[in-house]
Amino acid sequence: MQASFLQYLQYEKRFSEHTVLAYKKDTEQFFTFLKDIYSLASAEEVRHFHIRSWVIHLLEQSFTPRSTRRKLSTLKTYFRFLLKHQHIQENPMQKVTIPQMGKRLPVYVQEQEMERLFSNVEFPNDYSGQRDRFMLELLYTTGMRRSELIHLKTTDIDLGRSVLRVLGKGNKERLIPFGESIRKQLLQYLDIRKLTFPNADTHLFLTDKGTPLYPKLVYNIVKRYLSLVTTVEQRSPHVLRHSFATHLSDHGADLNAIKELLGHANLAATQIYTHNSIEKLRQVYEQAHPKAKQE
Repeated sequence: MQASFLQYLQYEKRFSEHTVLAYKKDTEQFFTFLKDIYSLASAEEVRHFHIRSWVIHLLEQSFTPRSTRRKLSTLKTYFRFLLKHQHIQENPMQKVTIPQMGKRLPVYVQEQEMERLFSNVEFPNDYSGQRDRFMLELLYTTGMRRSELIHLKTTDIDLGRSVLRVLGKGNKERLIPFGESIRKQLLQYLDIRKLTFPNADTHLFLTDKGTPLYPKLVYNIVKRYLSLVTTVEQRSPHVLRHSFATHLSDHGADLNAIKELLGHANLAATQIYTHNSIEKLRQVYEQAHPKAKQE
């Protein structure tokens, strides 16, 4: 049943490979627990108290509430799928409440720190150094996801209109504009790419061996360079996406425009970036206004 569930996620729900893998790991982890603790082997035998017991087990194993909530969301989708296809008669998740969590403000890198990255950090002049710099610039100036960057192809570049065609979540296509600075860097990068790998396929970014990038490599590159300019704990590609959106919001960009650039399905997902801007305004007010700190 798990195989058909994963196919459903991949081909009907159009989830990314990374998301499908996460769902696979969550369901496998759940059924390993059921087998070890309750000697259960099939979904038909699962009851709500088994799932609640698993939640307690996860928390005892030091899983964060956020991770636990995500795993419960996986089970919710899984049992809904089984019920729909008549593999089970009753959904045990109906008696399990997924706890609500307060929204956590997105982590982002300060503007001056990003400026230091591109002004003060020296990137090697070889292919990998120029690739790393352009990749970091593109992630920060477009807000695209890591998976979108990895799958970006040379054929997705429209130099005439200065836009990139990006395939986002659910295979939804969107166009992201880029400025003259990125255009110049793009042309320089394409030159060194062609010289280094004249017979490479159409993937825009390549490893040092000329093969398409993979998620861990992108993560490691971003983490290594961000570590040179910032002390934020999270130094991932997604932090650059957060930084892109936060800095746009700080400078007064329209929220709907940010939503379209990020490829969010609804405005609620984008509104969290306004909280950072409001917090920044509050800090400026408290530091600068003479009445701010009066009792």
